[in-house]
Parts: sequence; C-alpha cells; structure tokens
Amino acid sequence: MEGTIRTPDTSSVVVGVDGSESARGAALWAAAEAVHRGRPLHVVFAADTDGRALYLSAETVERVRIAGREVLDETAKAVGAEYPGLLVTTEFSRTDPVTSLHRAAGLHGTVVVGNRGLGGFHSLLLGSVGLGTAAIAKNPVVVVRGIDAAEERGTVLGAVRDGHDLVCARYAAREAELRKASLRLLHVWNVLTSVGDVVPLLDGVGEIAGGHGEALKAVTGVICDEFPDLAVEADTDTSTSVAGVLVEASRHADLLVMGGRRAPTALGPAPGLGRATHSLVHHAHCPVLLIPRFGSGSGSRS
Repeated sequence: MEGTIRTPDTSSVVVGVDGSESARGAALWAAAEAVHRGRPLHVVFAADTDGRALYLSAETVERVRIAGREVLDETAKAVGAEYPGLLVTTEFSRTDPVTSLHRAAGLHGTVVVGNRGLGGFHSLLLGSVGLGTAAIAKNPVVVVRGIDAAEERGTVLGAVRDGHDLVCARYAAREAELRKASLRLLHVWNVLTSVGDVVPLLDGVGEIAGGHGEALKAVTGVICDEFPDLAVEADTDTSTSVAGVLVEASRHADLLVMGGRRAPTALGPAPGLGRATHSLVHHAHCPVLLIPRFGSGSGSRS
C-alpha cells in the first residue's frame, strides 16, 4: 500500500478505478452512494506490482505508479466537483485488485466496481477481477451497470428467493429509504425446479406456487413492520428463467439488491456465484448490490 491520504473508515464506500470510463462512472455512483449513507469514499487503484515483481523493471513499476497516482488524482477531482462536501481518500496499492478492495473495505465497508475495465496489465473491473471480487465477497459488493443517461425511476428492487433473503430485503429497504424511493420485493419461481412434483399431478402447480408465495409474504411482513413509512410492493412471478425476469424488472429500478456468493461447494459458471447472480451482474439494466448469503434470515437494518 502506498500513497494513502488517510486510512479508510471501516464503513467507507470503497471503489476501484483503473482509468476506464466504466470505472469513472462507478466512482461517481459510489460517491453518490457515500453521500446517501453519510460515509466517506475511498478510491483504490490496484496495480499488482508486487505480484509481478519478477517480470517488471524498476522503470516500468515507476511508470505504473505515476499513472496510478494520476488516475487517483483525476478521480478525486471529478468526485470533488460533483460532491464538494464529501470526504474522499485515495490509495495506490501494489497488491492485486481483489485483495486490495476487500482489505480496504475491512469488516463493514461496501465495495463498488464498474461493469468492465481496460483489460491488459492493470485491468481492475468486470470481467475477471470484478467478477472475482463479487464471488469471494464477505461484504456487500455493487456492480455498477446501466447508469449511462439513466433517469431515476424511484424504485429499489429486492430479489427474494426464500426466508434466508430477509437480510437482502433489509438492505434493499434501507437503500430505498435513503433514496426516498419505493421498494419492490420480487420472488421468481422457476417451474423447472419443481418439474418432478408437477408432472405427476398438474393440479399441484397452484399449491406449489402458493408455498413459494408464503416465503415472500413472510419477508414482506417483516419489512413492513420494520420500515413503516416505506412504500412496499411484493410480487411473485413464474418463469423458466429467474435471471430473465429479474433482468427485465431491473429496467424499472435504480438499484437491484440480491443474494451474492453461494456456499463454496456450489457449482456454477463463476466460483461462489449462482447462475442467476452471474447473469444479473452481466445483463442488468441498473446497478446490482450483492449481499453475501450466510444461510440465516437474521440481520440488522444497517
């Protein structure tokens, strides 16, 4: 770690930058989020020069350091122009991006990444590095998508799979509250997962769907009790593609909140991410806030 202006607050919003337009957009989005939360913003440029020390000359390392500091200074200046009262700190890290971002976030910070990076030597954002950041996260991670010329819709969308997603619903409610927006909780029942039950007795489809609706009803009841001033809508949909329904619903939201990484033994196209989650971070029409799942319905409003 080098050139840190100030040690980041453990509850900071932490954003990774690499000089790309996607990263700049993510930094400005993260700044707005920090203002909403009343928290500082910590900007990280991770060069991974330590990990590549055997292959880099001293001159190359110095060029990377200078370039990184320029990106950090430019980002801080752009954020300051938009949000002059926001406390912004910067960090040039010599370690790899995933490690750097999670270390900066500490125990309680939120990590923000763009949906794509520059590629090449110091690529930071989705593809691989942003995806890796989300896949192993123990903290909330936001993948910033769909912000180009986007108008505010005034809605936060929360994806509810079952009772374990009460924590996600609480995060979604808090985000809606901070934005003075409404909250839409959406449960999507994938009929293919119950095909073994449905085929022998098609009349059982309604009963199975009703059972899925009960989980959403229970979560919604808790949220309405804990956030009495928040406008809450709850919907259940049936489809063969959970991701497809959520992608379409994200067109009408300012933020999608959903469960993030799965158990380490789970199979999927990316380590630690479910198929639906993997699809959303690539195709959603709004930023996606991923909340780690720990198999418990407990959690606090903060």
